[in-house]
Amino acid sequence: MNKTFIRTKNVVNFVSLMNELQNLPPNIPKMALVYGDYGLGKSETIKWWTFKNDCVYVRATQGMSARWLLSEIAEELNVESYWHIDDTFHEIEQALLQYRKTIIIDEVDYLIEKKTIETLRDLHDRTGCPLVLVGMDQVDKKLSRYPHLVDRIYKKFHFENYDKNDVKKILSELSEITITNDGIEYLATRSNQFRQIVKLVNKVEKLAKTNEIAKLNEENLRGILNERQNIITL
Repeated sequence: MNKTFIRTKNVVNFVSLMNELQNLPPNIPKMALVYGDYGLGKSETIKWWTFKNDCVYVRATQGMSARWLLSEIAEELNVESYWHIDDTFHEIEQALLQYRKTIIIDEVDYLIEKKTIETLRDLHDRTGCPLVLVGMDQVDKKLSRYPHLVDRIYKKFHFENYDKNDVKKILSELSEITITNDGIEYLATRSNQFRQIVKLVNKVEKLAKTNEIAKLNEENLRGILNERQNIITL
């Protein structure tokens, strides 16, 4: 299976959002909410973008306090973190005012219950740096208890389920074995979540090699997958 990053519709739209956010005028809040269900490539897209861009990336965890969050941001910025939260905040603020980096906080759901997320609002207000909050499918509803934060969100971006063209693109780019158009059409009906598609491609490739099949079409795919009832067990 090929190791490649695939530019699905969600990826293209996410990149457009990030470009738009970074180019907003100074007087417009630069916060964005990115959210969606698991299995749609959200985390992979975020990691890919952060690798290609100079930014601050922090993955929140269960029970993360404001002090803990700021210490993680400080580490990303290579500045000192202190016991007193105000001192760490000041160091981060000065670094961001100088370098103007985009901040991405993943798994932001964990920060809502302890109100740690309000620290991020303060950081955005003091620096004006773009701030991207990344969470699960219902995070927009959870954030509704913080109207002052929601009011600063410039745009929300929801990772949508893959459409048929996305699934076909993933299948064709991941597989090391040639799959004909009718074969891709057939496999595209089997799953619409990234992890399941990866498992499917891996299974198909192993079966093709075992059966010494160089090119896969719908007919031999049905045969090697034993699809009498059109059901795949992943």
